[in-house]
Amino acid sequence: MQDPNPLPWGALDRYQAHFIVRKETGRGVSNFVAKTQLQTRGHFASKTVESVSWNGPGSLAEKLNQDSELNEMIAKQSVKDATIYVEPTENAVRIRSKWDNHLAFGITKDLFDIYDRIAGHIKSI
Repeated sequence: MQDPNPLPWGALDRYQAHFIVRKETGRGVSNFVAKTQLQTRGHFASKTVESVSWNGPGSLAEKLNQDSELNEMIAKQSVKDATIYVEPTENAVRIRSKWDNHLAFGITKDLFDIYDRIAGHIKSI
């Protein structure tokens, strides 16, 4: 019997927006690694973010933890949007979130403001 709902082959429709900040990291690559650590309440679809802290080995995570206004802005987002990764590349630093399908993919003005503020902290280091 043939499967009535076959799985798709090839690339899936998953997208991710990357915000690139031009910054020479030099040998201090670990200074530019950070990830949000979320304190949440609830389960499944009703899960909400209560507070945000940054986890990372370098000075960027410390600087982001000190910006309470930024962390309040992130806490107002959904759990998926509040999960933010900051990681260095060859001659820049990338800010990204989780993968989305083609229906949910998009950046709101609030998310853009959050990423812009993170980029400002990256530039100041």
